[in-house]
This record gives sequence, C-alpha cells and structure tokens, in this order.
Amino acid sequence: MAESEMSVRTCRELWTILLGRSALREPDQIQVELDRHWDRLHQGLSYYQKPSPSSAGKVKDDKVVPESLKDFGLRISTFLSLDQQQSVQLLQCYLQEDYRGTRDSLKVALKDERQSQTLLFKIADYYYEERMCLLRCVLLLLTYFQDERHPYRSEYSNCVNKLEKDLVSNYQSQFENLFKAEAPTWETHGNLMTERQVSRWFLQCLREQSLLLEIIFLYYAYFEMSPSDLLSFTKMFKEQGFGLRQTNRHLVDKSMDALVDRIGYLSCLILVEGMDIDFLQKCALEDSTEQHQFSSAPEIIKEMDQLLLTFGDIPHHGPVLLAWVLLRHTLRPDESSPVIRRIGNTALQLGVFKYLSTMLKGLGVSGNNCTASTAKMCVYGLLSFVITSFEEESLQTEGAATQSSHLIDAACEVLSAPSLAEVFWEMKPNMGLGMVLDSAVGMFPHKIGPLLQLLTALVSNKSTVKKVYIFLDKMSFYTQVYKRKPRDVTSNDEETLWRRETPKLLYPLGSGQTNLWMPQGVLGQVMIAGEQGCMVRWDYSYSSWTLFTCEVEMLLHVVSTADVIAHCARVKPILDLVHKIISTDWTVSDCLLPLTSRIYMLLQRLTSVINPPVDVIASCVNCLSVLAARMPAKVWSSLHHTGFLPFASNPLSNMAQCVSAEGMKAGNYGNLLVQIEQPRGEYAVTIAFLRLITTLVKGQLGSTQNKGLIPCVLLVLKEMLPTYHKWRYNTYGVRERIGCLILELIHAILNLTPEEEDQGSTPTLQSLCIYSLANTEAGQAVVNIMGVGVDTIDVVLAAQPSSCGSEGPGQILIQTVKLAFSVTNNVIRLKPLSDAMSPLEQALTQHGGHGSNIIVVLAKYIYHKHDPALPRLAIQLLKRLATVAPMSVYACLGSDAAAIRDAFLTRLQSKTEDMRIKVMILEFLTVAVETQPGLIELFLNLEVKDGSEGSKEFLLGEWSCLHVVLDLIDSKQQGKYWCPPLLHRAALAFLLALWQDRRDSAISVLRTKERFWENLTTPLFGTLTPPSDTTEPCVLETCAFVMKIIGLEIYYVVSGSLEQSLKDGLQRFSNARRYEYWSQYVKSLVCHVAEMEEEGICYFTETQMLISAWRMLLILSTSHADVMQLTEDSTKLKLFMDVLDGTKAALTTPMSVPCLRLGSMMATLLVILMKQWRSVVAAAPDILSPLALILESVLQVDQQMMERTKAKIFSALISVLQIQGLNGGDISQLPQLLSSVCETVKDEALALIDSTRHMSLGGEMVEDEDNMETESPRGPQKDQRDGVGVLALHLAKELCRNDEDGEHWVSVMRKVPVLPSVLSAVELSLRSKHNLYFTEAALHLLLTLARTPRGAAAVAGAGVIQTICLPLLSVYEASSNGASQSFTRRSQDSACWPGVYRLCLSLMESLLKTLRYNFINEALDFVGVHQERILQCLNAVRTVQSLACLDEADHTVGFLLQLSSFCKEWQFHLPNLLRDIQVNLCYLCQTCTYLLHSKKMLHHYLQAKNGEAMPPGPLARTQRPSQTLNKESGSGGADKEEAEQKALLAVQCSLLKILSKTLATLQHFTPDCCQILLDQSMDLTEYRTLFVLSFTTPAFDPDVAPSFGTLLATINVALSMLSEMEKKKEPVSLTIAALASSDELQALKSLLMFTMENCFYVLISQAVRCLKDPSIIPRDKQRLKQELSSELSTLLSSLSRHFRRGSPSSPASGILPSAQSKPPLSSSKMSHEGQEPVIQLVQAFLRLVQR
Repeated sequence: MAESEMSVRTCRELWTILLGRSALREPDQIQVELDRHWDRLHQGLSYYQKPSPSSAGKVKDDKVVPESLKDFGLRISTFLSLDQQQSVQLLQCYLQEDYRGTRDSLKVALKDERQSQTLLFKIADYYYEERMCLLRCVLLLLTYFQDERHPYRSEYSNCVNKLEKDLVSNYQSQFENLFKAEAPTWETHGNLMTERQVSRWFLQCLREQSLLLEIIFLYYAYFEMSPSDLLSFTKMFKEQGFGLRQTNRHLVDKSMDALVDRIGYLSCLILVEGMDIDFLQKCALEDSTEQHQFSSAPEIIKEMDQLLLTFGDIPHHGPVLLAWVLLRHTLRPDESSPVIRRIGNTALQLGVFKYLSTMLKGLGVSGNNCTASTAKMCVYGLLSFVITSFEEESLQTEGAATQSSHLIDAACEVLSAPSLAEVFWEMKPNMGLGMVLDSAVGMFPHKIGPLLQLLTALVSNKSTVKKVYIFLDKMSFYTQVYKRKPRDVTSNDEETLWRRETPKLLYPLGSGQTNLWMPQGVLGQVMIAGEQGCMVRWDYSYSSWTLFTCEVEMLLHVVSTADVIAHCARVKPILDLVHKIISTDWTVSDCLLPLTSRIYMLLQRLTSVINPPVDVIASCVNCLSVLAARMPAKVWSSLHHTGFLPFASNPLSNMAQCVSAEGMKAGNYGNLLVQIEQPRGEYAVTIAFLRLITTLVKGQLGSTQNKGLIPCVLLVLKEMLPTYHKWRYNTYGVRERIGCLILELIHAILNLTPEEEDQGSTPTLQSLCIYSLANTEAGQAVVNIMGVGVDTIDVVLAAQPSSCGSEGPGQILIQTVKLAFSVTNNVIRLKPLSDAMSPLEQALTQHGGHGSNIIVVLAKYIYHKHDPALPRLAIQLLKRLATVAPMSVYACLGSDAAAIRDAFLTRLQSKTEDMRIKVMILEFLTVAVETQPGLIELFLNLEVKDGSEGSKEFLLGEWSCLHVVLDLIDSKQQGKYWCPPLLHRAALAFLLALWQDRRDSAISVLRTKERFWENLTTPLFGTLTPPSDTTEPCVLETCAFVMKIIGLEIYYVVSGSLEQSLKDGLQRFSNARRYEYWSQYVKSLVCHVAEMEEEGICYFTETQMLISAWRMLLILSTSHADVMQLTEDSTKLKLFMDVLDGTKAALTTPMSVPCLRLGSMMATLLVILMKQWRSVVAAAPDILSPLALILESVLQVDQQMMERTKAKIFSALISVLQIQGLNGGDISQLPQLLSSVCETVKDEALALIDSTRHMSLGGEMVEDEDNMETESPRGPQKDQRDGVGVLALHLAKELCRNDEDGEHWVSVMRKVPVLPSVLSAVELSLRSKHNLYFTEAALHLLLTLARTPRGAAAVAGAGVIQTICLPLLSVYEASSNGASQSFTRRSQDSACWPGVYRLCLSLMESLLKTLRYNFINEALDFVGVHQERILQCLNAVRTVQSLACLDEADHTVGFLLQLSSFCKEWQFHLPNLLRDIQVNLCYLCQTCTYLLHSKKMLHHYLQAKNGEAMPPGPLARTQRPSQTLNKESGSGGADKEEAEQKALLAVQCSLLKILSKTLATLQHFTPDCCQILLDQSMDLTEYRTLFVLSFTTPAFDPDVAPSFGTLLATINVALSMLSEMEKKKEPVSLTIAALASSDELQALKSLLMFTMENCFYVLISQAVRCLKDPSIIPRDKQRLKQELSSELSTLLSSLSRHFRRGSPSSPASGILPSAQSKPPLSSSKMSHEGQEPVIQLVQAFLRLVQR
C-alpha cells in the first residue's frame, strides 16, 4: 500500500499541496509538483479514460497487484466506466488515503457481497471527489496567478502560461460531453447502478459542469475571447438552455436547483465577459471604437443579432441581451435599428437589474470569493456603461420606484467587491454609477434608504470612510414632498420655484434638542408636481449627521405610537451605516458621538414595546459590539442601566446560588428571545447579543464588571447552549453559527488570565464556566457537539456547492467542533482538583455500547482531511484525557483500535502531511507511554521472535510507530522538508518517554538497531547558533532529550553490557572535545538569559531543560567517568570553571526569576562537582573570589526562593575552604567574606529567635527528642541540616579556622554583633530543645574560636557560660529518668541532643585549656551545675557500651582532665564533688580495664545490648563498606563476623581513650612522683588514697573497690594488646592488625604506651603514698612491697623486650594523642633499654622498695 504513495499523487493531495496545507511549503517544491502534474491539469477530466481491452490486458499481466484487488478493480471499472488500470490505481489510492479498516478487514470485505458493495459506493464517492479536486486545482491556479500578494504567484503563473493554449477548448468539449452524457443504467454499469446511485452520478455531473464553467469564466477574465468563440459559446449555451435544458433534466430534484442556477449564472457571465464591455467603454471614451475586436467581425455580429432575437424566455438571458445592446449601440450607433430596440426591451422585461443583484448574491454565498469578485468587476463594467450610455428613465419599464431600487441593489452588490469602492470615488461624479448616487441624493432625505444603502456599500477602507463622512457632512439639497402648498411659502407664476417666507424647524422636537433650522428666503425647485402632491428640492446646506441625530430623536419620541414602524425603516439604514463606518475606521467615532450615545436609550425604549422591531434592535447591538471592542468599560456601564441584558436582582454570593440562577432576571433580551425570536425562527438579536458579550469579555473588564456579566453568561450556559439545536430555524446555517458563537464566548472566558482577585466564595466568570461545563447539562451539550463525528462533517462539506468558501456551513461546523475541543481541554485543565469525577469527565470516559463512545469519535477525527487543525485538536484532547482520566483509551477504541492505529501511522508516515498533526500524534503517544499501557503496546506493535524458551527477543511489527520514529531521528533525514526540527524534537521526546518509563521490550529492540546510537547522538555533534540568534529553540530541547536518554541508559545498564556503538559514540564525543563545546554553550546560554532578563527570554523552558539535562550528564560522569570518557583533569577543570562562570553570571546580575532558577540549578551542580572532583578543584585557580562575589549578590536579594540558593553557595564556599584553604584565593577577600557571612549568621539567628518564641507562645513545642530528625515543616524559619543559618555558621567556622591569628575576624565581630545574637539563639534553643542543627553548628563555631587565645577570650567575654550552663540542663533532663535511658544507642554521627551536650563539654574543655586561670570559675560553675550528669556518665560506661555513651564519657573525662590541673581551686570550691569524681574515676579505670581484659565478655555485652552488630566505628568507616553484603550466605557469615569484630574494635579503641585520659586525670590527684620519692617532708593529707591495698584482678562488680590490682591489670592489658599488635600472622581470628591501617596502628601503639606510662606513674605515686602513710600497718606495707616488686619485675622484663623490638616510645605524657593528629614517634633508633624513662622510673621505685 505504501509504495504507491510517491509514484502517484492523488488529486486531493495535489490540491492540499497547492493550497499550502501540506508539509511542502517552499515555492520550489510547489514548482516541482506543478511541473510533474501540469499535464493532468491540462487534460482536465479527460485524464480519466474509458475502459479499453488493452488496459484490461495490462491489469491481468501485472504481477505486483494481488488478484483480489485486480478483480475488485475490474468491478470498479464497470461501475464507474473508468479505465481498468486507473480503476486499480484508484483502489490503491483509496486504500492508502481513505479506507477505514485494517488489511484483515479488507480481505473479509472483498469476499463478502454486502461489504464489498458498500466499499464500491465509497470508492465511487472517492472518485467523484478526486475529479472535483482536479478541477479545483486549475481553478486555484487561475484565481491567484496574477495576485501579487500570493506566495506562489510566480509558480502558478508559469503553470498557467503552459496550460493556456487549448485549455478552454479542452474544457469546453468536456462541458459539452457532460451535459449531453446519457445517464448510466444497470445494463451499462452493472446491477449496482440503482436510482440512488444515478442521482448521485447526476449531482456530480452538475457540479463538474459548474466548476468547468467557473474555470472558463476566470480564464476569460484574464484572456481575450475572440468573436467566433463568443458565437460558439452562445450557441452551446442556447442549446443547453443555460443549464436548464440538461439531457437528464428529469433527474433534477429540488436539492440541485442551486447548482442549476449556478450553471446559468456562470454561462451568462462568460458571454458578458466575452463581449469585453470594459474595453468597449474605454474605446468609446477615446473615440477609437474600431480597436474593439467586434468592429472587424460584421458577419458574426449579424449572426449574433439573429441568435439573440430568439432569446428572452429565461432570466439568464437578461444581462447578455443588455451587454449586446451596449455593444451594438456603441460600435454602430447609426445602425441602431429596431433590432437593438427589441433586444433592449426584452432585457428590461426580463428584470435584468433584479436578476443581476440576485446572481451576485447567489455567487457570493457559495464558492470561490475570487469568482464572485470577478463577476462583480464584470457587472460593474456593464452597469457603469449602461447608465452612462442611456438615460435612467429609458431603463425603467414597470414602476419607476421598483426598477430604481433594483438598480441600487445591484449597484450595492457590485460595490461590495473589495477594490471597487475606491475606484468609484476616483471617478468623475457624472459617470457610471456616480449618476445612480446623484439620483439617490436627489431624493434625500425624503427617501433615506437608497442613499445610505449605496454609501454603506461605498465604505471599504479608511480613505473611503473619510470621503463618505465628508459627503454626508456637506449636503446642499433638502428634498421634501408636500400634499399641498404650505402657507409660509410663495412661488413664481409657473409654480416651479418656491421661496420660504419664514424660518422653520424641520423636526417637531422640544426646545434645546438637536434640530435643523431652515432659514427665511431659501429657494426650492419643484421637481414633480401632480395630483398626489409635489416634490420640492430646497437649496439648503446642512450636515446629514445632524439630520440623523434628529431622526433617532424622532424615533425615541414616537416609540409607542403607530408611526414607529415607518420611523424604524428610516433609522435602520442610519445605524447600519454607523456600524460599517466605526468598524472600518475607529477614529471617526468621536464625530459620531451624538448618534452612538443615543443607541442605549433606543435599545431601552425599543425592547420594551409590545412588538419590538427586531432588525433595528440587532443593528443597535451590532454598533455597541464595535464600540465595546475599543471602550468596554464605558459600553458596559451604559448598557447596565438599559435593562437589556440579564441581571441579578440580589447580590451573588456563592456558586450554588449562581448555578441555580436564583434571583436572576433574563432582562429585555431574554424576553425577546423567548417571545419573538424563537417562535419566528429568526435570530438576528441573539447573534448580535453573543458577539457583544464575547467582545465585553475579551475587553478584560475588571472583576466587578465581570461579575456583572455572570447573569448574561449564565443565560447562555443554562438556556441557550443545552437547547439551541432544538429551536426553530428559518434559514439553513444559522443554528451552526449560533453554536459557534456560544462556544467562542466560552472559549474567550476560559482564556482570560485569572485576575489577582480575592478568590473568595463569590464565583468568577471563569470558575462559573468551568463549574457549569463540568457539572451541568451545558457540558453534555459540548460533548454532543464533539460527538458530531467525522462522517457528518464530511456529508455537510460534500453538500456545499463548492468547497472553497471560508464561510460555508461546513466550515462553521468544523470551527464549532474545534472550539468544543478547545473548551473541553481547557475545562479539564483548569478544573479544581477533586476526588470525585465530574459529570463531564464521566460523559467523556464512559464505555458506551454500539460505538456511542466519545473516545472513538475523537480518535476517528484522524480520518478528516479538509482542515488539518480538526484532527490535531481532537488528538490534543485525547492526550489530555489520557493523562487525567482513569480509563484505558485502548479499551474504549474496542474493535476499531487497529484501524485507528493504522490511520494514525499512515498520517505520521506521509511525507506531505501537515507537520503539526504529526507532532501532535507523537506528543499523544509520548503521554500514552506513561498513562496508557494497552494503547502504547498497540502502537509499538512488537512481535516476539521465536527463540529458545524463557528468553524473549522482540522484533518490530509492520505497523509499529517505532519505524517512523527511527526514520525521523535518522541523521540522513535531518533538514529534509518532511523532518523539520519540531518533528525531530517530538520523536526524541517519545523515545525519552520510553526510557523514563523503562519500556524494556521497546528499548531492547531500539538499542540493538543498526546506527541507532549514532543517529540518536547526531544532534550533540552539531554546532548550534549562538544563544542570541537562536530561531529554533526546539533544537535545545532535542539536545536535552538526547542527553537524558544517554544518561538514563548509562545509569540503568551495567557498564559491561552497554552497546559498543554507544561506547564508541561517547568516545567520539570525548575525542571531538564536545564536553568542552557543550560546557561552553551552556555557559553562554546562562549568560544570555542573564543579559536578556529585562526583555525576558522567549525560550526559557527549553533553556532550562537543556541545562538540567547537561547537569544530569555531568553528575553521572562523576560516578561513571570510565564509560563517559571524562577522565582528563584538564577537561574536568574546564567544565568546572564553566559551571562556576555560569553560576556567577546568573547570580550576580540584577535578579529576575529566570536568572534565579538557572542560578540555583547551576549552584547545585557546582556543589556536587566540588564534592566529587576534589583533586580537580584543588588544582583549580582562585575559586574563592567568584564565590565571594556570588554570595554578596545573593545575600542582597531577599526572597523566599533564594533560601536554597544561598544554602548551596555557602556549601560551595565551605567545600572550597576545606579543599583549597585560603592559599588559592586572595587573602584580602577574607574580611569582606567574613562580614557577609557574619551578617547572615546574625540575621538568621535573630529570625530563629523570633520564630522559636512565636512557636513556644503558640504551644507547638514538641517534647520528643527525635522530632529534630524528621523534617517536620515548622513555622517560617525552619531548622534544617542544610539550612542557610546552619551552613553560614559552618562557613564562619571554616573562615575562622583559616584565619588563625584572628586579625580579621576580631575586627568583623566588633562591627557585627554575631556572638551575642548566636549565643541568644543557642540559649533559647537549648531551653526549648528546638533548632538542633543550628545549635550544633553554633557550638562548632564557638569551639573553633575557642582554640586560639583571642577567640577564647571573645567567646568567654560574650557570656558563653550564661548561655550554656543552665539551659543545657533542659537538654538531658527532659527525657532522662534513670541513668541508662539518657544514654541512647544512636549512631554517634547523626545530630542529636546528647551530641550537643558533648559539644558543650568540648567547648568548656577548650576554653579552659586556652584561657587557664581566667576561666577556672566558669568551669567550676559548669561542673557544679552538671555534676549529676557527669557522675552518671562515668558510671554508665559499665552498663552501656554504645559508641555515643563512650563518646560522652570520653568528652567528660577530657574536660575533667583539664580541670584536674586546678586541683586546689576545685578542692576549695567543691570539695565533695571532687571526692566523688575521684572515686568515680577510679571505678571507671577498673571498668575499662575489665572490659579491655575480657574481650569475650565485652562481645557478649555488645550483642546482648544491641540485638545486632554495632554500627561500624571510626576505624571501619575509613574503608569502603564491603560490596558483598547481599551475596550468598556462604560468605555472609564471615562478613557478619567481620562487621562484629570491627564494631568490637571500635568500642575497644573508645575504652582505651577513656582509660588513658582517666589515668592522666588521676595523675593530677596523686602526689608528684619525683617529689614523693625525693622529698621526705611532704604533706600527705593533701592527697587522698585512691586505690585500696589489694591485688585481686579487677571485677565487674560496683561493690569491689578499685585496688592496686586494678592498676597492675591495666598495665598487663596494655602490654598484651601491644604484643597482639605485633603478631602479624595470626591464622584464624581477625586481629587488630588485620582490621586497622598502619597509621591507625601507630596511633594505637602510642595510646597504649601513654596509658602504661600514666598507669606506672599513678601506681608508683600511690604506692609511695601508702608506704609513707603512718595509718597503714607495717604488715600491709610489707605485703605491698613484696607484691609490687615481683609484679613489676615481671612487667619490666616484658616491657624491655618490647623496646628492644622497637615499640614506639610514648608521646610526651600530658598531651593526649588523638587518633589522627599526632604522628607517632619513629622508633628506628634502637635505643638502649636503660635509657627509656619509664623503665628508669620503675627501676628507681623498685630500688626504693627493695631497700
């Protein structure tokens, strides 16, 4: 089927192309089509030949066409009497273009008798349409080949020149054949040729005759007709009786009358045109009549005389006779024999002028406007010359008045042709139709009608308006009719001249009103005097406009009297003229104010009389419509008071009241409609009313006036829309027009931009419309209009006399249906969301039986070929329904689904189809991918390939939409006329939908297609025009879609399985430096948007899409660099700098919403790239400066939408400082940056204080400690982990950390009160236990400051202790009801309130460490306030070993370690607390030793407490989490064990840290070793005994006091751990060595050494204290000496073994090593054992003991 497309163009296709409605729109493409087909146009209908044996033989021999089609082709040939080959071709074209089934249904139809019969009739219709289209093509060429404005004029002209030779003789003979043709019968054309089919044939015959004549007429309008041709045409038309004597006239029925008339009109016009009257008049004026072609053909003239003497029996003869009389009279005036007189009289008796106006009206209604206007030109020439040549009186046969009115009617019809009015005004006034105007002026104002009728016709453009206005403004005669001579007039003797003796008012109106005043002494000429009275023409100058105002005033006066009818007849022409003038040239309207301002009063008075004059009212409303277009508010306010429009008697409050129409009055118009118009079936006022309301709505009145329009619109929605199709109508086509106007009104309302009005309960026009259409019968009426269906439209179009008209009933019906689509689409789009389906949606989606389903009707509009917008809008509505309605379109289509799919694809594949339909089909399919699985399967049409069981492979079916899509993205097709950029974009959007929806079957077929990836990626290799010159923004979307598809493919498919062609494409992309190109382009786009922001950029959505796609690609490339071939650091750096520049461009310009959106998108990308490409950023040039600039700019814009962007910029700055430090940037920027950040911190802190206070007042305080982790939306100022305030605090912290000596921040913080505001916010947050993230960040900042002396002083001076000390209680008191519960088992990473407490401890520790004695009092206050928690914490280690709990213990002991340096002060202020803490520390030491010693016990505890393995601790976190967690259970067990071991190790490390700090603290509570060893006179009471004199191993029981055994055990544990770390090759168990990195091992060893040293120190100090203590009995002292000397000797030997192996020596005792900060000291120098200070100390002690 598809092959025949290119080989043969059907005539309808050719016609569509020539009209410019196809994809072929370029002049050279039109030229090619004309060159290829001019021969067919030249042959005309004879292109279709009669059947012949040779043709039948050729069909038989054809091997390509299937037999079944051949047989059916022969049946067609018989039925249509058409050549056999052409019949088969016709069948193929029909199947390709118009057949509405599938191939399978065709096979059935050909076999089944009834179905094949129907098919045959349809093909006959198709054939008739083809013949008509062939003639229409020629008509189109002749219409426009000399029209300069037409785009294809020169192409048409070339073709007409080629056709010119014997076109007419061909067409003339075809015309003769047609009117002489015998009607087909069943004997000749087969038994299907029924009466009905014969009638159909004859109708076609008449249509073709009419079209042929139209072509001949247009031809002769441009080319001269020779006298002999005129003779032959006259003979032919006489024989055919101007269409009335058809061979088959017995077949003419009433419906064909219009066609027969049309044939008569065109025959008559051809003959008149052939006499060339225009040229004749020209010759007569120049006295060169011999130049006329007839002057040299006397024989033909004689013959014509004889012929025309026989004319006179049918009206069509009139103009021909009149023209002939003119010709003879002009060429041979001497011979104007009685023949001429006879012919002339016959013409007048035939009522030639009346006929002319009837003919022009008839031609104007139906058909080609060009034919009608050419006819008017022809008649214009005839009339002008007739009137110039003969006296007006001689042209009147019957009553003078009627004849002259027919003449004026004809003149008006003629002058309505576009250019003739201008021609008229340029002529001399005493020539041609100017004389008609003169005679009309002579009767004015006695007869107002004729003059105004003519002048109305003479208004065509602005220049003619001025002429008409001036003409009427300066009248010099006033004609009056008198029954008898009045008293105040004197006359001359002959009674031919009258003179007015007294001045006179011409209108009996009240004083002070506008009037005309005829002064004394005016002369008047008596024109006609007789029995009935006399007509006098006064020589009086006045302005007719004043007279018109008086006429309107008079009508207002006599409105309720019997004279009203006569007066209305005088006023209506005035109103019509005013309407025409102001609609043509608005500038005159000011001058017409006296008239236009009286229209309102007129409307009010006329509509309230008993029998209102409908036509005058309609004229009034029409005038108001024109005025409303320019000044809606003025018209509305004046109309409001007339009572004409519907109104509400009580104020509208809610929708229910509106819809029920309660309290609404229909106004005078509503009564008029029901009482007058509907019974009469004439609807002039209704049409005017609808136009007026639509104009008022479009005038964008304010919301109050729009509320006033609600009753009017409601009348339309309730009373008109649901019922208008049932009203009575006198004239065909009015119903369609009213339907169209109603929908235009609704369409205008739905397209109003919703005003920024208070959307209270009172409905607006738009919400009223939406509600009514969705929920009342108005919606059903719109659905019924859409349900008209494609067949009805085709029938209406076929019934039109000619398909060229733009105003025929068919066109109005199409327009109405299109509006219904648009309205429905908008109602669904704008309808407020609700769970229940509205009646409208139910009506649209219900599954009705017997094809009553609206979805099928919508889908079938795809078969409509006349107006491409109709199927397009139908598909658009389907697209909307497919998205919003919960139904399956596929199910609704039922059995028609496959046929409709084929029709969609046929139009999609056609090379000549209008591009917008194709785009809409693809958009519909794109939506269907996501929402209509059944439908998309039908369109994808994938077939399963027979392969091995289980694995499915798919192939594309023959009717798959993917064929077209693949064609459209084919790089070889790009730039061809059938694949414009918009279509390419739509195809890619469809593919992207498949990828986004993961349609794996389709994707699997596509990705393996040959050249698929190459074609897909082609757009990315093109070079786009720079953003400032972009004309095709859709190209940006095209590239964005390609990037997204590639991104999705890389993301979802494992890199090993990617198609090789895609990998090659990415390699090419990288090699061709396309990353750099696109990066640069995206940057330039952003910069362009930033520069253009004043004008606003027209393609912002496309830009946004491209940037978002590019962002996705770059983010992907950070994790898939190998696949995407983005590995070079230089390229990455270029891309990174482009992103930075783009962000800077978007965020540093004056702000507009588009800039901010793009800036925000770019900022996200910037932050991600910084985090992912640390090495690249580290090597980058200065990043800090541009970011600082961006920050400054962003902080100046105070908008809600900037929150996220500010946060991103802060985040980026933090990253830069962490990666580059300040070395990359210019140090001089630091103060500026700091002050920006500090300002933000201050503002955010103050805002937070406000919102927290506001919340606590509102009682919204949630006391649950987890509430900070759920992102519950709170108040205006939310506290989020990535909130602006939090990030600003972190940035401030980074800046202060980089500014170590504090020269900058000190000055900034003096200027900006940062610390006070932050501390106030923290205090409030702690008290209310809100704003966790802010508090945490603030403490981090304070902690950083506290590390330097100036910072610590500033923090302490700002009152940190008041902020933290007491409010901190509420953090843990709120939920702690028992020691164990306050230590949660939360992973220590996530932010939590215990974490805040730990930070506060660190802060105290840091301040004390930095400020020493200056802070001791505050530190003691803190300890005093929080003593319970501190003691609880030291105890808790025994019961809770979670990392969070251990972390707190670590922080607590760290703080106590600092505080222990001030033992004396402590002892003085808090002696009891000091004692408690010393005891608790000893117990803590015991607990840690026990847990470290007994590994199994610790493991058991961890499992019992947690029920699952601990989260991996700090050690495990440094390695990548292993990838095998979800593999088979074989390795799973081992994995779990490894995880548990890591958790155990993390806990051990924590315990060890706590232990080392505990011992270091205890060292301050025990006498100094050297002093106690050497100094005999030391005061021992100053130091308490910390450990009991016992040497048992440490127990886990709180009742067992810590003893010397505890300390010895500690040393033993440390030694055994050291030795365990030395054993590298332990076979089974996972050792510490196996789990930790070498750096960590070194740190651990140092920590163990530190622990041991401190332990030895405390042990020795305490032992000597005991030995010197007089209260201890000597026996115990002896035991102490013995135990210690033996234990220590053993330990010492083990220890010295370690040193010999090269264990690290301890770091300086007193500084704690953190796991990372201090590098462990190298032990490469093998030091001699005697030199180790620990060993020396122990040896010294041993010597003392053993003495």
